[in-house]
Amino acid sequence: MKVRTLKKDKVNIITLGCSKNMVDSEVLSGQLLANDIGVVHENKKLDHNIVIVNTCGFIEKAKEESINTILRQVDLKHKGKLDKVYVTGCLSHRYKDDLAKEIPDVDAWFGTMELPLILKQFEADYKTELLGERLLATPSHYAYLKISEGCNRTCSFCAIPLMRGNHVSKTMEDIVKEAELLVKRGVKEILLIAQELTYYGLDIYKKRMLPDLLHRLADIKGLVWIRLHYAYPSKFPMEILDVMKERENICNYLDMPLQHAANNMLQAMKRQISREEMEELIWAVREKVPGICLRTTLIAGFPGETREDVEELKMFLQKQRFDRVGIFTYSHEEGTTAHALKDNLTAEEKEERANEIMEVQQEISHELNQEKVGKVFKVLVDKKESGRYLGRSEFDSVEVDNEVIIASDKKLEIGEFYNVKITKAFDYDLEGEVVN
Repeated sequence: MKVRTLKKDKVNIITLGCSKNMVDSEVLSGQLLANDIGVVHENKKLDHNIVIVNTCGFIEKAKEESINTILRQVDLKHKGKLDKVYVTGCLSHRYKDDLAKEIPDVDAWFGTMELPLILKQFEADYKTELLGERLLATPSHYAYLKISEGCNRTCSFCAIPLMRGNHVSKTMEDIVKEAELLVKRGVKEILLIAQELTYYGLDIYKKRMLPDLLHRLADIKGLVWIRLHYAYPSKFPMEILDVMKERENICNYLDMPLQHAANNMLQAMKRQISREEMEELIWAVREKVPGICLRTTLIAGFPGETREDVEELKMFLQKQRFDRVGIFTYSHEEGTTAHALKDNLTAEEKEERANEIMEVQQEISHELNQEKVGKVFKVLVDKKESGRYLGRSEFDSVEVDNEVIIASDKKLEIGEFYNVKITKAFDYDLEGEVVN
């Protein structure tokens, strides 16, 4: 008998993909801990004997990363370094049967909504009473909070509804309780996430309830920042901005993926909005909340995209001057309505277009950052690397936006706020010094 089998199980959860996946992993870890099963995230010590890979299946690159990660864990199992390899998440949900045939050495495959089935592998019970009791994969001072699951939108490029199902809101009471528990544990910033944030409440309250939810969350003592991610532009509820203006702890920050600017592309993507309507919305948002940070996400290389469409998108960026922009290259996903269209560009051509578009944004970002030199911002310190502290202002979200680099002779506390005067500005980062 191997000595390993006499040891108590320790589970390592590897999370791939978006912040919504990360929350799922944290919830899973909370359930395992509540059942007295040891669990860690992204364990570097390699002292675990079971791995759960939480996969992403959003686009081709994500699928490749997920499969390569699974294969690496299976190889460790072959070498006797692991007892079990389980796979869950979006890729597993979508391609479970095919993957099981291709990689038979995985012990079990699970979909996105099969947490109780995962727990059964450990002879553990699903504890419905748990809300905020999750093992955070983030630093202890910030956390993601998922307010709904799935999506009712029919964007032609998106496979998320195939993997996550229709939109299902959490109750406001449960969200507030979870937020309160997170704050009691030391969380100071909550990042609200959903596949479609502004749709919140329509299914259970029969009206959009995000403004009401924001008021309830803003009342929580000790919650310093509330940040909004993934707001759909069509029929955007402007009341959100009234709450943002009124409540100091709601960041003047809005992540609103627009995907494109050419009307023929927006129509083909089934975005339910025109360029003209988007421009009116952007103007109205900025009019309502002066100084708001607007982040958007774009897609390059959608089927049928022409050089004229690319130029129109670049002109749109130059006109609107977004604070933050992310870009994906189009991924031809089976099961989506766009899959019936001819994917007429090579991966290299898509990448070239994405780089071309981001060059425009890089210049805009540099100019906007230069305007911050000499100004003082409230900065949350996230970590220390190479002798320098790295933090963010309310205009910057985790990993995807600017960092504020702080050189300080005095010790700064991770997870604390400091007033920082900006002394230098670069394309995507700022440098500054702490001031009283």
